[in-house]
Amino acid sequence: MKKLLSTALLTAACALGANAWAQASPVGLWKTIDDKTKSERALVRISESNGVFTGRIEKLLAADAKPDAKCDKCEDDRKGQPVVGLEIVRGVKKAEAENTWDGGTILDSTEGKVYKVRMQTAEGGKKLEVRGFVGMPMLGRTQTWLRVE
Repeated sequence: MKKLLSTALLTAACALGANAWAQASPVGLWKTIDDKTKSERALVRISESNGVFTGRIEKLLAADAKPDAKCDKCEDDRKGQPVVGLEIVRGVKKAEAENTWDGGTILDSTEGKVYKVRMQTAEGGKKLEVRGFVGMPMLGRTQTWLRVE
């Protein structure tokens, strides 16, 4: 009986540990919040493959958003592509600092501009601080995204 109880407790502890790591990771669905207007803009799904993180817009939430909008101001391979489904986060990898991912880029699909990006989870993975910048991180701005799932 003790062995069964020990096994059950160990299994539960492992499951909780895996869940905590998942929450500390940027992988998941996030609600983007505009840092200037504080309004909801979109749902972005961040995924990971072979240690590289990418993010795509799944749904536009802004009241003025057009469901068939295209990235007309983009200057790379995303030019003219539908905004829904657009890959806006590319090439991000886990950084040495705890709960930090960087080394990639983020696209501002409204302006068509690409910035370097640093992402940090906060509040146990409930929030994602996304900093887009040119040159060094202090030359940029941060949005706080909220975890949906």
